[in-house]
Amino acid sequence: MNDAAKEEIRERLAIEDVIGQYIDLKRAGRNFKGHSPWGTDRTPSFMVSPEKGIWHDFSSNKGGDIFTFVMEMEGITFREAMEKLAQQAGVELKKYSGSDKAIAARKQRLYEALELSTKYFQTCLIRNKEVCKYVFYQRHLNRGTVETFRVGYAPMSGNALTNFLKKRGFTAKELEDAGLVNRFGGDLFKGRMMIPLMDQGGRVIGFTGRIIDSSIKDTPKYLNTPETILYNKGRHIFGLSQAREAIRRSEFVVVVEGNMDVISSHQAGVREAVATAGTAMTENHLKAFSRMTNDIRLAYDGDEAGVRAAERAISMASKFGIYLSVIDDYHGCKDADELIQKDPKLWQEAVQNYRPAMEWILEKYEGQYDLKTEKGFQEYAKIAKQLIDQIDENDTVLREKYERMVSKRLGISLEAFRAKKVKKEPKRLKKAVGVVKNTTSEISRAEKNLAALMQCGKVNLSEEIELPKMDKNELELIFEEQYGTWSAGEQQREAEILRQKVESERLEMKRKELEERIREAEENHDEELENQLLAEMNELIRKK
Repeated sequence: MNDAAKEEIRERLAIEDVIGQYIDLKRAGRNFKGHSPWGTDRTPSFMVSPEKGIWHDFSSNKGGDIFTFVMEMEGITFREAMEKLAQQAGVELKKYSGSDKAIAARKQRLYEALELSTKYFQTCLIRNKEVCKYVFYQRHLNRGTVETFRVGYAPMSGNALTNFLKKRGFTAKELEDAGLVNRFGGDLFKGRMMIPLMDQGGRVIGFTGRIIDSSIKDTPKYLNTPETILYNKGRHIFGLSQAREAIRRSEFVVVVEGNMDVISSHQAGVREAVATAGTAMTENHLKAFSRMTNDIRLAYDGDEAGVRAAERAISMASKFGIYLSVIDDYHGCKDADELIQKDPKLWQEAVQNYRPAMEWILEKYEGQYDLKTEKGFQEYAKIAKQLIDQIDENDTVLREKYERMVSKRLGISLEAFRAKKVKKEPKRLKKAVGVVKNTTSEISRAEKNLAALMQCGKVNLSEEIELPKMDKNELELIFEEQYGTWSAGEQQREAEILRQKVESERLEMKRKELEERIREAEENHDEELENQLLAEMNELIRKK
């Protein structure tokens, strides 16, 4: 089946969501844990890595991606699993009915056009002294930041970019598919500071352009690439490719409102900053964040739009086990960028002085209503109850904390506040599971553990051994869970034990295979073959 279709399904479906429809998962650091649907494990032995997009069941020695999991659970073929997940992801497989090569080639051409456009804009910036003054002196960006985010400039003259790309063999259709032209087929971006939009791998998938000349009227300050086959506004996270390592290291992410906030933040030393399209955070964004960390800090404005955005994020975050907090110590500045221009250290301090999002938003609503009036009292009590009810019902301590806080502000008892009725969404039921036929490749647990140690650990075997090809991500997950805290010496000893076990397993498999072949030779009265096989069996016994 089409690789491009598989990739799109993987991008749209978080592995923890797919598996979470079958078994209960609990967050364990960067990963999720659950009980094996095939084993009788007393403690959770089923691991899911959202970051790597893979799962591994230590009790049954199975593993793979979302497709192999559904195949295992449903006992269906790969094609059937593909169709099932495509429907769930909203992916139309019909559009991938063409060959993989044709679709891949089409995307590759768009990547090439966007990459060449980025280099063209960078060259235009360097050659324009006035634009350099704006970027380096007015926007206060240094050379390192400009290079990291590949900032450039789209000239005002004619259709400079369109002409440039056409001379290099790109068609009008390709430029349209890449989101580089307007409805007349000319340059979409003119007279703007250009900031490339990149996917998680750092490939350019579009642009955002900020107007430089304020005298130009009837044009938006910021202009973004329209949605294309590469760029999806509801899924894209600006700055993630540059922030990924910092997020992994610090184990938190800062979500700011604008792209310039991200760039300024990175320059100020807070490289965990990213941005969604405006404040329109979606579940897809939260899923992407949750694969790296469950500590998300929102740096939104305290205006009505910022409050609404934070409220939407709270309602979604509860589904993913995310700790959501708010950064609001702006020292009188309107946003992160302005605060950084004032003093980068103030922004660094603000990021550390975060507040729980629930506490922040309850305080904002309290300021909107007059609790001395019956209407204000009722409205605030209703909103507060709705917000608190979004907290995981199993987190009784956190729920009670905010219930007591609101009850005290309203001047009523905790029991009276809890008695206030608010409609709840029905809890999603887990699908019944059963034991089905194993459809993954038969690689022993010892082989997988040994491969994990050889790839991720510091071991040097006394005798070489050939192992089957295995998924790198799954081996990393096995190593992290099984041997991550072991010393080099412990890993070495375990590797030698596993090597011997693998060799013993292989000899035993060979013995059983020979026994079966000897039996068949006897039934067929093939004495010559039988004698040959018996000689092989004797040699095998000597090795054991």
